Amino acid sequence: MAQRISEANTVFSEIMATPDKGIPTDLLNRAACVVIVPSLKHGGFIVGAKYGKGFISCRSKDGNGWSAPGAIRIEGGSFGLQIGAAAVDVIMLVMNDAGMNAVLSSQYTLGGQASVAAGPVGRDAAANTSGWASAAILSYSRSRGVFAGISLQGSTLRQDLDDNNALYGQKLENKEIVTSGTVQVPAAAQSLVASLNQYSPKRTT
Repeated sequence: MAQRISEANTVFSEIMATPDKGIPTDLLNRAACVVIVPSLKHGGFIVGAKYGKGFISCRSKDGNGWSAPGAIRIEGGSFGLQIGAAAVDVIMLVMNDAGMNAVLSSQYTLGGQASVAAGPVGRDAAANTSGWASAAILSYSRSRGVFAGISLQGSTLRQDLDDNNALYGQKLENKEIVTSGTVQVPAAAQSLVASLNQYSPKRTT
């Protein structure tokens, strides 16, 4: 568990450290939540099954700072990118309340009740982010050093109560972890939350 959180922190930090090829800061600053899945596994040529585990963190109620992370897993679905890659790192920005309610439900099919779009990449994209304003969730992937928007339509995102139990000592629901404001960040996740606070300390509108 601690290793997976560390990997999630590494993925996020490395991507944000290359602003010309990463997530536009303007979009990150508007996000309500961030989902990070290091090493999403998939197989097949062009299309194939996916499976991975990661974490979600959301803004505090006043928009300052990020919550303790809840454990999630992605499974199923197909996508036509990253041909031949055994695994990709995935980041999703949850942009509004509809997206947040969807990803904090016990199970959510991406592209269902909240729209999902491949996100724009790079510093230059910041001036054109209005084109993605209607999307509830923006998704990105990194494989072999290449970072790009990715479609995850049809994949299932669900909370992982067993992993939450391993992290917090009880099977907390993700909604309670990230919205109650009372769940403390465990020691294993402090570096990840610190990185989120470093790159986007306050939500903007």
